[in-house]
Amino acid sequence: MTFTAQQAAAAVEGLAARGMVIGDERRPTGGGGRYLHHDPATGLPQAEVPVGGPDDVDAAVAAARAALPVWRSTPPPQRAAALLRLAELLEANGPEAAAVNARDNGCPVSILDAGTYTANWCRHYAGWVDKIEGRVIPMPMAGHLDYTRPEPYGVIAALVPWNGPMMGMGHKAVPALAAGNTVVAKPPEIAPFGAIRFAELALEAGLPPGAVNVVPGGAATGQALVGHPGVDKVSFTGGVVAARAVMATASANLTPLCFELGGKSANIVFPDADLDQACTVAGLLGAVMLSGQGCALPTRLYAHDDVFDEVLERVVALVEGVPIGDPLDPGTLMGPVVNQAACDRIMGVIERARADSGGRLVTGGERLGGDLAGGYFIAPTVFADVDDASDVAANEVFGPVLSVMRFTDDDDVVARANASHFGLGGYVFTRDLGRAHRLAERLEVGSVTVNAFPYLSPNAPFGGVKQSGFGREGGEDGLREFLRPKNVLIGLT
Repeated sequence: MTFTAQQAAAAVEGLAARGMVIGDERRPTGGGGRYLHHDPATGLPQAEVPVGGPDDVDAAVAAARAALPVWRSTPPPQRAAALLRLAELLEANGPEAAAVNARDNGCPVSILDAGTYTANWCRHYAGWVDKIEGRVIPMPMAGHLDYTRPEPYGVIAALVPWNGPMMGMGHKAVPALAAGNTVVAKPPEIAPFGAIRFAELALEAGLPPGAVNVVPGGAATGQALVGHPGVDKVSFTGGVVAARAVMATASANLTPLCFELGGKSANIVFPDADLDQACTVAGLLGAVMLSGQGCALPTRLYAHDDVFDEVLERVVALVEGVPIGDPLDPGTLMGPVVNQAACDRIMGVIERARADSGGRLVTGGERLGGDLAGGYFIAPTVFADVDDASDVAANEVFGPVLSVMRFTDDDDVVARANASHFGLGGYVFTRDLGRAHRLAERLEVGSVTVNAFPYLSPNAPFGGVKQSGFGREGGEDGLREFLRPKNVLIGLT
C-alpha cells in the first residue's frame, strides 16, 4: 500500500495537531511557540509544529523519571514482549511511516520504509533484554565475592537527526529502552513527525507512560534538555558545530555523551574492481541517495588513474538518468533536500566550487525547475579532478554533490583518505582480498565497506572516530552505551 498525497498530508497534520508526547499527555502547543513546516517537495506549508520550551522539557524529564522505576523493574520477558509488540505496530504501519518520513524530510518512499526498518531494531534489542549479564571477578584473597551488575543510566536524552527521525528512535531509544532506561527524545522541528509517531506506537504497545517522551524543537529546546540535571546520558546525532555546543552544555553536569557526527567518507576504486558494482554504489550513494543528506555517504570518490575516465563516465551517466520527483511516488529514486535553508546552503557550496580552479563541474550544479520548481530539488552534481584541500572535497556538504579525484598507488590514496578531520566510513572496491584487508586496517574510520552496498544493521556497531564522534549505535556495543557496570564486593567471612 502506498499513501496518497492527501493521506500523507492528513497523517502529518494529525501528528502536528496532537503535538508532543509527554507521559500519556499530548501537548498541541509548546512553550517555544510553533514552527511552520513546509513540504520539501512543493515548498508549501503543511503543518504547524509545537516547539518545546523549558517547561515542556521539565515535564518530559519528570515523566521519564517517574516511569524509570516501573520500566527498569519490569521483568525482562515482559520488557522484551513490549518491544516486540512495538515492532509489530511499526511494521503494520510501515506505509504510513514511509509517507510521514517523505513529508518530514523529502526521502522517497522507494528508499526507506522507516517503520519496518525501525521494527527490525526493536526485534534485535528485544532479544538482548534477557541476556544482559554481569561478571564474577577473580579475587586475590579468599573469603570474598566480587561481581558486577550492568545497570541502566536512567533518563536518556536522545537528540535524533532530521534525515531519519524514526530511524533515529530505533538507533537510540530502542537500545536505551532494552537496557531499562527511559527516554526523552528531541527531534528537530524541521522533521519531527516520525519521532512523534514512534512515541504514539510505544504507548499503544503497552510501554508505561513516560518511558518514551518526544519534545520537538531547535537549539534552545536541545540546550534545555542536554543541560537538565534530570538527564543521565545524552545520545546526539548531528553536525560538529552543534556537537560542540551540546558538549559545552553537558559539561555543567558532567553528563556523559554519545556522538554520531558528520562524515566525508572516501570511496576508493581500484583498477581490478567490478566497475558495474563500484560505479553504481559511487553514483547512487555519492550524489543521489537521500539527496546526499547522509553522514556516512561516500562523497569523496578516488578512482585509480587507469580507470578514472571510465568510472567518471559511468557515474555521470547513472546520476543523469536517475528518476527525480515526488518522494511519495514509488518510481522516484531521488527527492528534494529538506528545506529552503539547506537548498540555499548547498547551492552556495556549488557556486563556490564552480569558481575553484581545483576542479571542474561535469554534471548538475543547478536547482531543478519545471514541475519541481516549487520544491527544494537540486540536480545530482559531480565535480571532477578536485583538489583534496578544496572546500567541496574537504568539508561535509550534506547535499547531492560528489567530488571525484585520481590516485595512482595504495599508500597515496590511504594517506589522502585519512587526511580528513572526519572518520565515519570508508569504501573499497577491489578483487584483491589482501589489499581489501590491508586497507580496512589502515583507514582511520569507524566502518569500512568492501565490494558492497552498505546497510545499517541492528546487529553491527556504527559510529566514527576523530570529528565523526565517539560511541556506537547497533549491536551489543550499542546496547552497552546505555548500561554502566556497578561493582559489588562481599566479604563472606
